[in-house]
Amino acid sequence: MRPLLTIILFWIAATLGGSAQTFTSYRTGRATDTLTQPAGGICMMGGAAEEDTAMAWFLQRARGGDVLVLRTTGGDGYNPYLYSTLGVGVHSVETIVFHQAQAAAEPYVHKKIRAAEAIWLAGGDQWDYVSYWRGTAVDSLINQAVARRQVVIGGTSAGMAILGGRYFSAENGTVTSASALADPYRPEVKIDSTPFLRLPYLRGVIPDTHYDNPDRKGRHAVFLARSLVDYGLPAKGIACDEYTAVCIDSSGQARVFGQYPGYDDNAYFLQVNCERANPGPERCSPGNPLEWDRGGEALQVYAVKGTPSGSNGFDVNEWDAGSGGVWEHWYVRNGVLMQAAGHRPQCSGLRGPTVPKSSFQLYPNPARERTSLRISRLMPRPERLEIRTAAGALIRQSPLQGRRQVNIPLRNLPRGVYVVRVDYSQGPGTTRKLVIK
Repeated sequence: MRPLLTIILFWIAATLGGSAQTFTSYRTGRATDTLTQPAGGICMMGGAAEEDTAMAWFLQRARGGDVLVLRTTGGDGYNPYLYSTLGVGVHSVETIVFHQAQAAAEPYVHKKIRAAEAIWLAGGDQWDYVSYWRGTAVDSLINQAVARRQVVIGGTSAGMAILGGRYFSAENGTVTSASALADPYRPEVKIDSTPFLRLPYLRGVIPDTHYDNPDRKGRHAVFLARSLVDYGLPAKGIACDEYTAVCIDSSGQARVFGQYPGYDDNAYFLQVNCERANPGPERCSPGNPLEWDRGGEALQVYAVKGTPSGSNGFDVNEWDAGSGGVWEHWYVRNGVLMQAAGHRPQCSGLRGPTVPKSSFQLYPNPARERTSLRISRLMPRPERLEIRTAAGALIRQSPLQGRRQVNIPLRNLPRGVYVVRVDYSQGPGTTRKLVIK
């Protein structure tokens, strides 16, 4: 019996040891779970050391809940920083370090994602994150946490790079601006649109990080050019210098945190020039330098200084208005990026003067207990809000009196599909489908 017992004990030890080695967990704070209603939002940080005021913003939106840090390298350095250094009370901070891709299948990892009110993605190598998590329960659970529970999510460096609906995956390693501009199709320029993290306001956005160390403006322009040429999709870009963060609240208002004027901390919001009937690159082909001039106005960029209070910002609903920044034009001539003073996008001639990009938005949608209504500034004065069932029965009606942002409680409404309608002081009303889960 002794040899058989030895074999059994060895098998148990090997099984448990193999499972434990796929990840390591570090917890600070209470071991029990708590349930709070997070405020949602996205915090995008450019890398190097964290920007404290932005991290405090991130923690505040967890509403005292549990914070989960996911990473593939490093240890528990975030735990004391997030739990006590910033002075924002949270129930716990737990870091899970993935040592192998197999950790994405671990029930313990799934349980912690389901319990989190805030999820932070650390720096590292974004290809590790993509190859470990994409198409697994991990990315599904993160997407559900954001969509259904309004969990606040954020990331720095590689963790920021993967937050966009399109992303530089670094599957073939990193790439410099000079190399990418000289040949937009070199193997390292890997722009991926395979569904991964699906975050509000970032579905058509390619993020980039460490913008000032080294300079990455040129390669970011290449990323947008490749998206347009390869997929026919005019992607946008959000970028941060090191020590700088862009924090987007649940209504689509971005605040830029940094230490300006003490340091030259900047964030950038890039978009293809909507004023051009043919906005694409003049030349974007393998083995040739990128040519994307369009009269010196290929890209319209809003550059914003990051301040400790986050007083400067940008509207990522409409992408045509900000505060505290300046508009620039970026363009590429024979593989060389150039910058010039720009102007606010004026695209009414292309889409019609009375047709906005979006009359109003509902976030989150699908929703459970509440949703937020945000009405475009391009629409006339909002007068009335209606909610009806899919069959047309009136459920709720209330005056708006010009308000363009309203929180709508949904707790007393059964699950199902509804129609939200906004009537204006002039012109027809507009509607959106709302799903309550």
